[in-house]
Amino acid sequence: MVYPEEVPTASVRELPSDGYLLLDVRENDEWRAGHAPDAVHIPLRDLPIRIDELADEGIDQTVYVVCRTGGRSAQATAYLNAHGYEAVNIAGGMKSWHTEGKPMIADSDTDPEVL
Repeated sequence: MVYPEEVPTASVRELPSDGYLLLDVRENDEWRAGHAPDAVHIPLRDLPIRIDELADEGIDQTVYVVCRTGGRSAQATAYLNAHGYEAVNIAGGMKSWHTEGKPMIADSDTDPEVL
């Protein structure tokens, strides 16, 4: 078993300005409430059957993985790295994303929030 402290991790402040893929592995209701505008959404439970979708998004890029606080994204990061991807967990997840003032959108007429 791989533990979160064993996966590559970066803070929101350490994210590059471009040239990366942001993968959100939260559940559908969390995604709808608020997410990064350019993120790709694949819930963690669906990742094994939908992993090939990442190749369509640009496998030559580093995949930065986000969830609510960093636990699920650490699991996804370990899984992706074990399957040949270059993946990095975002410490603090969408909670940190929001705290750092990064852009967010919601799939409704409400203000985006992190569930």
